[in-house]
Amino acid sequence: MAYVRRNAMGEIESVHRAATPQAVEYLDAASPELHEFMSSIEQAGNAGMPDANFMQALEDIVDMILAKGLIEVSELPQSTQANLVAWNDRRAQNALARSRQFEASGFVEVIDDSAFDNLGKNLLG
Repeated sequence: MAYVRRNAMGEIESVHRAATPQAVEYLDAASPELHEFMSSIEQAGNAGMPDANFMQALEDIVDMILAKGLIEVSELPQSTQANLVAWNDRRAQNALARSRQFEASGFVEVIDDSAFDNLGKNLLG
């Protein structure tokens, strides 16, 4: 259930669960106009958030600056130091978890199928 308030141009300004003195128009949840408004709100909320690629690039830059000795970790504020340590720990844990996805299956023998190369030639003549 969605009650909407519109501006002077007739555009949706806000959405409410219940009718209010300013929001008396009911729109069905399947309304394309309501979906468009909600999508625009979601996009606006995500506009200021960096994506994963940006965060990876920023992390690489910080690592490079520290590795080159341009700054020392101790020069950073305590809260930033703690965040870097936590971030690096999380990154290491994620890398370990990803590597475990490709652990050995327990089979210790490798099947040599090179002898089968000639099998097809012999059968096909």
